[in-house]
Amino acid sequence: MISIEEQVRRQAKAAQAAARKMALLSSEQKNAALEAMAQALERNSPQILAANAQDLKCARAKGLSSALLDRLTLSEQRVLDMVEGLRAVAGLPDPVGEVVRAWRVPSGLEVGRVRVPLGVVGIIYEARPNVTVDAAALCLKAGNAVILKGGSEAIDSNKAIARALIQGAEGTDVPPEAVQLIESTDRRAVATMMEQRGLIDVLIPRGGAGLIRTVMENSTIPVIETGVGNCHVYVDVHGDLEMARRIAINAKCQRPGVCNAMETLLVHREVAEELLPALAAQLMERGVQLRGCPRTLALVPGAQPAQEEDWHEEYLDLVLAVRVVDSLDEALDHIARYGSKHSEAIVTGDYHAARRFLREVDAAAVYVNASTRFTDGGQFGLGAEMGISTQKLHARGPMGLEELTTTKFIVYGEGQVR
Repeated sequence: MISIEEQVRRQAKAAQAAARKMALLSSEQKNAALEAMAQALERNSPQILAANAQDLKCARAKGLSSALLDRLTLSEQRVLDMVEGLRAVAGLPDPVGEVVRAWRVPSGLEVGRVRVPLGVVGIIYEARPNVTVDAAALCLKAGNAVILKGGSEAIDSNKAIARALIQGAEGTDVPPEAVQLIESTDRRAVATMMEQRGLIDVLIPRGGAGLIRTVMENSTIPVIETGVGNCHVYVDVHGDLEMARRIAINAKCQRPGVCNAMETLLVHREVAEELLPALAAQLMERGVQLRGCPRTLALVPGAQPAQEEDWHEEYLDLVLAVRVVDSLDEALDHIARYGSKHSEAIVTGDYHAARRFLREVDAAAVYVNASTRFTDGGQFGLGAEMGISTQKLHARGPMGLEELTTTKFIVYGEGQVR
């Protein structure tokens, strides 16, 4: 048997060879492969659900949180959603070959800037089997090869999904090694993957703060950082309180285990007495545990005292920090200090307050009168996504097809020399 390290290196070399072929495929060839993969995924739904049931059994035995179990769980509908996701990506415009800009310089050279694939994209992710499909679909449509390294919690699910995708690609123009799953759950596999500079062009970690930090600190390969989501909703003094109630409940409860869920609610002191008691009761009815500042505790006796670490926390669970603030300035200061630059929202009817919030909040997505739960590639019309980038270089916000390309300059001359 070969070592884990050698296996990963072999997969990376095969992906590099496949990436050269992927870069030459037409939109029609890539779309035909995505449709074939969608059909294979649909055919293999029973096997995928059976594998997922095994993963869930192991996860429950390990005592994983309800939020992680939700991320891990597949259903017939979620498999169908993955199938439709593949087809949605096939229907998106192909970014490869797009001329971003073209111009003529004084020397007479014609210069153009054109979109090209990144090459080999490595994805390291945790307990979300749907990422296997989203990553494969987007990478292939953007002309890349992809190496997938999912978490051990979802290993059986990921194997079944990857088998279906690879089976679907057989007989199409997509090379067999364009989609590969690293099946080992040994941590050495991830460590080796991060050392494949020159074979893997970029790494994208998608998961919790620990995973992202590990990849950022140890990778020799360029990394696109997907971010932790400590997201805030601020209810302004001029906010519509019924709207605020709907947005807060949606942002916290609709799916608490995802990065765009609200983790801290900020409320202006002049509307806190009217809003908080009833809203807190509705949140607690839905199982939300509240951790509040002293003014919140005075209005919501059922809340627990918030500690300093609560303002920093990405709970990914039915837990919410609540703070009453004196002004928009105080809300902006709180977000600047504790926010993770992911998604932030204000509920207000004041145009000037809205404009200040949009201008001053430093985040990948900033909302006026809408839930933070919309920070999503599909909701933004980008199709599936690779994750939400909170960095400022190359990609920021939901990463779709364009973010999986780079550009190169093409230059036409007529014998010019310098």
